[in-house]
Amino acid sequence: MIRVENLVKHYGDVKAVRSINFKVNDGEILGFLGANGAGKTTTLRIITGYLSPTAGNVYVNDLNIAEHSLEIRKQIGYLAELNPLYLDMRVFDLLEFTAQIREIEGKDFRNALTRVIEQCGLSGILHRTVAECSKGYRQRIGLATAIMHDPQILIMDEPVSGLDPNQIVEIRELIKELGKEKLVIISSHILQEIKATVDRIAIIHEGKIIADGTSQELMASFRGKTQLTLEVKGTTAVSLKSLPDAAPEAEITSTVTEGDRTIINLEYSKDADPREALFKHAVKSKWTLLEMSTSKAQLEDIFRMLTVKGGGDA
Repeated sequence: MIRVENLVKHYGDVKAVRSINFKVNDGEILGFLGANGAGKTTTLRIITGYLSPTAGNVYVNDLNIAEHSLEIRKQIGYLAELNPLYLDMRVFDLLEFTAQIREIEGKDFRNALTRVIEQCGLSGILHRTVAECSKGYRQRIGLATAIMHDPQILIMDEPVSGLDPNQIVEIRELIKELGKEKLVIISSHILQEIKATVDRIAIIHEGKIIADGTSQELMASFRGKTQLTLEVKGTTAVSLKSLPDAAPEAEITSTVTEGDRTIINLEYSKDADPREALFKHAVKSKWTLLEMSTSKAQLEDIFRMLTVKGGGDA
């Protein structure tokens, strides 16, 4: 449904987006993950027609954004990060005003209003002014204005920024529900939120997409070595010295003895599993095995590894 090809955007000498490519399919929730200034907002603004690219193309349902901008914008709902709302308007009046801009009138307006009120949970606040609503409700109101015309595509820039934990859960569930019937793109620098909401993650860094896939695919691709910790009692110098021979696929990274306990840290490649050999060595050496635990690279580790240099401006 959306195809981005060799997209480039410069602000003078600043290269905000550097020849990125990706696709998003109908019914998919894509998370755009990157540090502040990585190029997320710039990319989304180009897709929505808000900005023109320096080079490259964006296609929505095979329509080029450069030639069919107005037609494409009719298919897109956009919730900007700052969520611009008229604070002095009543919620109902704002929704009516949004519908009028979209030329939704009469019965079509009543149907659209009923739909967004139900989807966004606004029935109890229609009489209030926007200024009287909490930030969580303002996000819901902004989302209602973005989907008033029932777009096929929903794009949200940092949709949970500044919300409390309860509000974040509410907005997350709302996004998931909308993702069942729409193509959804959300951007965020909050990795935990992206993991909990999306089907697929694209990591952007310094204007380039440096990883793209499900969280499981990303972890499988960048996992590297597994860390393993043994905590044992009853070790001797001889039994510790013979440990590498018992499990040659594991490399000892450190050994710490505290009183009668010894903590042994090892690592091994994802193609090897020395745990059975280590257990047998512990039994043979008459160690008391208190703990054997592994830790594999998590998405947080992968994100830090890929973006360690820091982002550019966007």
